[in-house]
Amino acid sequence: MGNDLKPNHLGKNVQTEDAADRKSAPAGARPKSRDTRIDALRAFCLITIFVNHVPGNPFEQLTSKNFGFSDAAEAFVLISGVSAAYAYGMKFEAGSRLLTAIRALRRAGVLYVAHLVCTLVTLAIFAGFSLYYAAPELLDTINIGPLIADPVRGLLGLVTLGHQLGYNNILSMYGVILLMLPLFLLLSHWGIAVMLAASGALWLGCGLFLIALPTYPGGNFWFLNPLSWQFLFVIGMAANMHVRGGGRIPVSVTLQVLCVLYLLLSLAWVKVPFWGVDVSLGLPAVLTGFDKTFLSVSRLTHVLAMAYLLVTVPALSNIWRVGRRNPLAVMGRHALPVFIAGTVLSMLAQAWNLTHASSATALGLMILAGVLAQAALAYYLEWLGGLQAAARRPVPNIQRVTAADPLRPAGAPEQGARPVTASPVRATS
Repeated sequence: MGNDLKPNHLGKNVQTEDAADRKSAPAGARPKSRDTRIDALRAFCLITIFVNHVPGNPFEQLTSKNFGFSDAAEAFVLISGVSAAYAYGMKFEAGSRLLTAIRALRRAGVLYVAHLVCTLVTLAIFAGFSLYYAAPELLDTINIGPLIADPVRGLLGLVTLGHQLGYNNILSMYGVILLMLPLFLLLSHWGIAVMLAASGALWLGCGLFLIALPTYPGGNFWFLNPLSWQFLFVIGMAANMHVRGGGRIPVSVTLQVLCVLYLLLSLAWVKVPFWGVDVSLGLPAVLTGFDKTFLSVSRLTHVLAMAYLLVTVPALSNIWRVGRRNPLAVMGRHALPVFIAGTVLSMLAQAWNLTHASSATALGLMILAGVLAQAALAYYLEWLGGLQAAARRPVPNIQRVTAADPLRPAGAPEQGARPVTASPVRATS
């Protein structure tokens, strides 16, 4: 128990590579290397979310939600927290705190706009299919009905995030977490443990007293309560900040065995299944249930157990070490546009399936085509980014050699050249 991470583990590698980059790079320069494992894992989560957002397709049975208590949404938020340590956590220092906070808030604004775009496109897709195929029942699916019944309040709910369509609720949750990020980073000034404790207290309090952002119209809660899910995000960020600050994730064989046993228990629970067994013991659902809104302990522990094994077992960690041009790495670097594309494509597939009752084979082909389309978008953005980077590079100052102008009078300087004047000759005695 308690051995430090070995050099080929994720935490130590991140620490070593970052230290080397800081030594070799000039002040203010970005690190030369990038751990592609974060990108690959993020892309895998995006693909899994896309697959899960098209119910009934054959690949859905292969996703993580069928093998344990958590699914790709939990993994995505945890990885986002790890990434936030790079983008914001280690830059929240004296002299740059305000700028870092503004960057986080600006990113939250980008996610808000992206969420609204996805929502409007989803509405347009289902409205278009409803009209073209004379299928008004489409407008009663994925929480569109309240908008049709009360469009005035529904529109207000969309803009204020009080009303969210089905399968369109991850970006809004993530955006609210980013609004909270500057406060957590400020707490980290007194120690990462203080930040983590405050985040955990908020998660527990919201779960015990059922505190969540309300929906409008209606009196329910957000499907993914950001006041609860922020804890998972902060855990990922705190772990990476700890490593980047010189710490290490301890390797405990006992803890690894416990993680494996818990994952096997959750697998058996899902596959048997035991969902009907009451294990609440009269305690709140956040402690003993499987609630997704408030991120119950069962779901939180499941994703953290997988993460711990991934970090501390080299064979698992190195699976995700891919080249920069690998499709997963490229998709992970362009996560937001890939996520938006996946949302739109999944809504198209859903609307098509609801109006055509597609076969499993047809749905499977749609999934494959959708993943390829998202990968193509990522490669295009990578290529475009390369062009933009090349255009920003300074042009070398090379003196041009031009042919003599036949109309230039003899002895006259070339156009654009500075005339040379003779210095006066001083008399010497």
